[in-house]
Amino acid sequence: MPAKNTNIVDSSLVGEVWPAAAPAEDPVLYGQAALSPEGAFEVRSYQTFTLKYTVGRFGLDDNGSIRVVFRFFGDWGGLQMDDPKAPNYVTAITSLGTKPSLNFQRVGHSRPWMKALTAGISGGYLSEGDTITITFGDTSGGSPGFKMQTFVESGFEFKVLVDACAVGHYVPILDKPAISIVPGPPAEWRAAVSTLRRPGETFQLGVKAEDDWGNPSDQVEAKLRLETSVPVENLPATATFDKGRKSLLFEKLSIAEEGELRIKIFDADSDVLLCEAGPLIIEDGPYGGYWGDLHGQSGETIGITNSREYFDFARDLAFLDVTSHQANDFQVNNAFWEFLNELTAAYNNEGRFVTFPGYEWSGNTSVGGDRNIYFREEGRQIRRSSHALLPDQSDIHTDANDARVLFDALKDEDCLAYAHVGGRYADIEFAHDPKIETAMEIHSAWGTFEWLLTDGFPLGHRSGVVCNSDGHKGRPGASYPGASMFGAYGGLTCFYTEELSRDGIFDCLRKRHHYGTTGNRLHLTVDAEFRGGGKLFDLDPKAFDDATSSDVTSAMMGDIVQTDDTGVTLKVMANSPTPIERIEIRNGMEVVKTLRGYSEADLGNRYRVIWSGAEYRGRGRNTSWVGDATFKNAKITRMEKINAWNHERLLEIDGDNRVKWDAITTGNYGGFDVWLDTSKSAELNIETNHGSLKCELAKMGIEDIVLDCGGLERRLRILRLPEENPRRELTGEIKINLSASGDNPLWVCVTTEDGFQAWSSPIFIFN
Repeated sequence: MPAKNTNIVDSSLVGEVWPAAAPAEDPVLYGQAALSPEGAFEVRSYQTFTLKYTVGRFGLDDNGSIRVVFRFFGDWGGLQMDDPKAPNYVTAITSLGTKPSLNFQRVGHSRPWMKALTAGISGGYLSEGDTITITFGDTSGGSPGFKMQTFVESGFEFKVLVDACAVGHYVPILDKPAISIVPGPPAEWRAAVSTLRRPGETFQLGVKAEDDWGNPSDQVEAKLRLETSVPVENLPATATFDKGRKSLLFEKLSIAEEGELRIKIFDADSDVLLCEAGPLIIEDGPYGGYWGDLHGQSGETIGITNSREYFDFARDLAFLDVTSHQANDFQVNNAFWEFLNELTAAYNNEGRFVTFPGYEWSGNTSVGGDRNIYFREEGRQIRRSSHALLPDQSDIHTDANDARVLFDALKDEDCLAYAHVGGRYADIEFAHDPKIETAMEIHSAWGTFEWLLTDGFPLGHRSGVVCNSDGHKGRPGASYPGASMFGAYGGLTCFYTEELSRDGIFDCLRKRHHYGTTGNRLHLTVDAEFRGGGKLFDLDPKAFDDATSSDVTSAMMGDIVQTDDTGVTLKVMANSPTPIERIEIRNGMEVVKTLRGYSEADLGNRYRVIWSGAEYRGRGRNTSWVGDATFKNAKITRMEKINAWNHERLLEIDGDNRVKWDAITTGNYGGFDVWLDTSKSAELNIETNHGSLKCELAKMGIEDIVLDCGGLERRLRILRLPEENPRRELTGEIKINLSASGDNPLWVCVTTEDGFQAWSSPIFIFN
C-alpha cells in the first residue's frame, strides 16, 4: 500500500476559524477517520475512495452529522447523489445498515474549506465505535469514479468535522485523511530564458515538459539536443532529462557579443523539434530585463500547496527572476506572517532570485478593494483590512479598515502597492496614493482589466502596468486556469532594472520601467523622442514636492516628461516568441494607429473569430459564450483554438463548414482560426447567446468586423489574416500630436497570433 500522505499544511499557521472550539485533543471524544486507498493519484483521473468515520465517545445524536470539507479552488468534479452512472457519484452507509442523508454544497462551509459534503443521521443515533462509510466515486452503479482536479497538490485533504450534539456546531477531528495528486505524462515541451541582457551578463535557461493541464511532468525520459542562434557560454550541446525530474535548469550562461538568442530544443534521437526559447536580446545598455510574478498565494490561505512549494515552483519550475507571496490578510495569523517573512529572507538570492515580503490587503470594494503590499525588507507590521477569519484579536488595533487608512498607515514604510481585480476589485477613485501605489495589475488568472488603468487617466493617475497570476494553485509564473472559475492564463511582468536586487526592482517600480504580458515572454521597448527636448522627472511632480527634473530628448516607458512640443515621435519594437498579429499605439483611451506586419494584399483564406469581455466588474463577471459559426459555400480545412485553456469545454468542428463552442471569458478573449476552401460567394454567419454577426467573406479587408454585445466590453469580432504570418519582430515609428490639456499617456498593446497580449507602462507627457 502507498505510504500515508504527511505533506499537509501546518494548521497552526492557517488562518481558519472553527466555531467556538479548536480540534479535540482527545481523539476518542469526537471520533476518528481513515481514508482508503492513500497514496498518489494522477490529475484528472477517475478514482474511488472510501472514508470511514468511527464515532467517538460523545456519540452522534439523532439529527447530528459529519461534514467532509474541501478547499474552494479545487476543480475536481462536483459531488452528486442522483445518478449512479455519472461521474462523482457518492454513497454512504452506517455500520447499522442505515443510510445517512447526503448533501453537497459548493459553498457550504467557511473559507477556505468551502466545498462541503454533509452526512446526516436521522431517526436514530450512533454510539461510540459505530461507523459511517462514505464512498467517493462509487462505481457499483456504473459511475467511472471520482474525477481528480487538474493541478498537482502534495496534500489533498478530506477534512472531517463532527456535529456530535446536533446543534450545528462542527468540530474538526485530529485525523487528516489525505492523498497526493501528481502530474500526468508529458504533452507539451516548454523552454524559457529572459528577454534582455547585456554582453557578459549571466542568465539561465529552463526546460520542462507539461502534462495536458500545465503541470510539469516527472514522467519524462529524453535526451535533448540544444541548438543556439549565437554562441552561449556554459550551455552544453546535449542534456539528459531523467524520469523523476520536473525540469532542467542551466545557470550562469552568458553571451559575449550583442545579438539575438533563440534556443531550439530537439529530441536527440528523433531530431524532432520539441520547443524553442527566446528571444533574448543581448544589448549594451543600462538595463537587463527580469521576469516576475509577484501575486499568488498558497494553501495556508485560500490556495493550494504550501508556501515552500510555492517559492520552489516559482524559481525551479516557472524559471522566474522575482516573486512574492500575497496571502489574504484576514486569513494571515501572526505565526504565518512571521513564517512568510522567514521564507522570503531565506529564498532571496540577489542576482539570481529575488523575493519580497508582502500580503494582499483584501478590503471590500466599498472601502477601496484589493491591494498588493510589498515591503523592501522583512519584519514590518502587517496592516490587515480586518480580522475576519482570525480568532486571535489581540492586534486588531493595527488594522487599516479602508484603503485611505491603509495608505496613511504605510506612508512612512519602505513599501509599494499594486491595485488589482480579484474576487473584489480595487476602487482607485476611492483611494490612491501615487507615492505607494505605482502600478495597476491589468491581467491575471481572473481575466483582463485594462479599465483599471484607463480609469485612472481622467483622475490624473500616473500608474505603470503589471500583470501577475493571482494564482491559487501553487504555480506562480505558470498558472493555468484548469477547469474552475478562472478563465485566463496568469500574467507576467518584465522589469527593466540595472540589477536583479530588491533595490533594483523597487527603483524600477517607482519609475514604472516595466511592462506586463498575459503569460508569454516577448521583448518590448517603447520610446518617445522630443524635437524640442523636455524635462524628465525623477518622481511624479504632482505627488512629490521634492521631485527634480533633467533635460532630455527621449524617454522610455513609464517616464513622466514635460515638453513644449506639440507632438512627439514614438518608437516601438516588439520581438516575440510567436508571430505578431498587431500592435495598437494608444494615447490614453484612443487608438492612434495599428501596426501590422502584413498588408491587405497579404490576406488569405484564414479567418479569426473572437469572443471577449465580461458581465461587469465584480465577482460574477464570467461571461458564458454559447454559439456556432457557419461558413456558407466554404469548407473548413484546418482549425486552431485560441486561449481554449479548459480542454473539457466545447470548441470543435461540426461537419465540414461549422464550428460550435461553449466557452467563458472574464475580461480576456478566446476564439479560433479557420483555414477555408472557399468561393467568392462564401458567407459567415455567427449565432451566439449574446448576439449574431454576418458577413460576406470576400468583402472582408484588413479591418475587424466588431459587434458590441453589452456587458463590460463584451464583443464578437471577426478578422481576416494571411494564410501564414512569419513576422515575430515588428517595429514602428509614429508621430503623435499631443493634447495641451492634461496628460498624454502614450502606451501600446501587442497581440500575438497565439492569443497572448502585452502592454507597456505609459509614458506620461504633458505641456
